[in-house]
Amino acid sequence: QVQLVESGGTLVQAGGSLRVSCAASGPTFSRYVMGWFRQAPGKEREFVAAVGWSNTNTHYADSVKGRFTISRDNAKNTVYLQMNSLKLEDTAVYYCAADWSAGSIATEMFEYDYWGQGTRVTVSS
Repeated sequence: QVQLVESGGTLVQAGGSLRVSCAASGPTFSRYVMGWFRQAPGKEREFVAAVGWSNTNTHYADSVKGRFTISRDNAKNTVYLQMNSLKLEDTAVYYCAADWSAGSIATEMFEYDYWGQGTRVTVSS
């Protein structure tokens, strides 16, 4: 079993940058595909980004492509989401998720086995 704890969410101005982190427990972190999802007020949770077993395999939602970067540090059991050029519409609770798979990227919520509690990112004008 994997426990995930997100951190780093805060209030940031539009156009700014922020990095959120997700710390995972357990010795098999490197074998999980890791994803970030977000849920804005009044909206459904949506896929943001995912990384395979290594940082050479990543995938992004079109809405964040070119602005966000997902990465993982297997030695620290941590996955990061670097968010640049933040927009008002990026305001959401950001959730980290882990998928025990054969290494292929997952973009659907049902594919993920474990979830964190979320960290709130608010982008202000």
